[in-house]
Amino acid sequence: MNVGLYIHIPFCRSKCSYCDFNAYAGMRSLYEPYTHALKYQISNLKSQAADFRPPISELVAETIYFGGGTPSLLPLPLLAEILAACRDTFLVPGDAEISLEANPGTVDAVYLNGLRALGVNRLSLGVQSAHQAELDFLKRGHSFQDAIEAVHLARAAGFDSLNIDLIYGIPRQTMAMWQETVDRTLELAPDHVSMYCLTVEERTTLALWVRRGKSPQPDDDLAADMVLWANERLAADGLTRYEISNWARSINFQCRHNLVYWRNAPYLGFGAGAHSSFEGRRFWNVEHPREYVRRIEEGQSAVADLEVIGRELEMGETMMLGLRLTEGVTFSRFEQRFGVAMSEIYAQELRELGEQGLIEVDVAGVRLTRRGWLLGNRVFAVFLPGPTADD
Repeated sequence: MNVGLYIHIPFCRSKCSYCDFNAYAGMRSLYEPYTHALKYQISNLKSQAADFRPPISELVAETIYFGGGTPSLLPLPLLAEILAACRDTFLVPGDAEISLEANPGTVDAVYLNGLRALGVNRLSLGVQSAHQAELDFLKRGHSFQDAIEAVHLARAAGFDSLNIDLIYGIPRQTMAMWQETVDRTLELAPDHVSMYCLTVEERTTLALWVRRGKSPQPDDDLAADMVLWANERLAADGLTRYEISNWARSINFQCRHNLVYWRNAPYLGFGAGAHSSFEGRRFWNVEHPREYVRRIEEGQSAVADLEVIGRELEMGETMMLGLRLTEGVTFSRFEQRFGVAMSEIYAQELRELGEQGLIEVDVAGVRLTRRGWLLGNRVFAVFLPGPTADD
């Protein structure tokens, strides 16, 4: 049985203005104890999950993803210990995709060569913008020149699968500024590009700025125009959109780990706040890294809570996640998984969404239309079960 592994590294040099991820600055002293806690949770999963079918020792970890936070802050020897624990616990094939997120300015030639020596074969750089004013507004802590240097060093180290993250819809960002960011990014010849629309999340510095009138709200209409333009620009450069926010030069450069999520396949998460979905259950760890370490050191479970995923919810999430992909959800894959035709379960939903021009249906399956890409959340909500009277 194949499974994706997610390793959460919650440490940052500073917190970005828009970030509501489970990330913390100023915790360098926790790097080593946190790594030991991670190793323990990974290595002891066998004994903690004796009722898993198939046994943990027979699970094939086709992808390992280090996310954050800023995983590139973790010293190489500690990353080596974590990967060793993964390989000791799971079957990790030689062609497994092993990804690590990094920020420009946090990596040098020695570090990148060290990552390759450990088996990390996919690098994701959080570039976000080519404009220093925007990077300062986002509190990124790096320059675009840092990004250029990181790309060149990564290529020299042998990374032939390189992603660049960008953000659009930044307050006061003009179309011309966004176009320059995209153009300068494409000059770096990335194999994969992820583009995310900036949203104002509660409990972030950006939300405080908006409330106090120090920053305008992002312009949703302009943001929609930005992603439509970017899709055409990336296509002209040889990058194909395969998911709402992701483009790849070929199928070989698609993020295999994220495809695990979008296809609603099983994955296991380790570290503070990490989520897992396995054998009809969704469970997640305590969020704060200090509490995570304390629980592990005291022999307690790091799991904060668990949810049983019923059949109706599993079907709805399979539709919601799969429709993020340009391939959509195929009738054959749905019926193979659930033993029932999609049309029997969602006949009314498919008809109504089709009449609204949000999805298209053919003999193979169902997928979003061009209009549906812009109104995806409206489509996804249709397939999720509503609250019950007991909720």
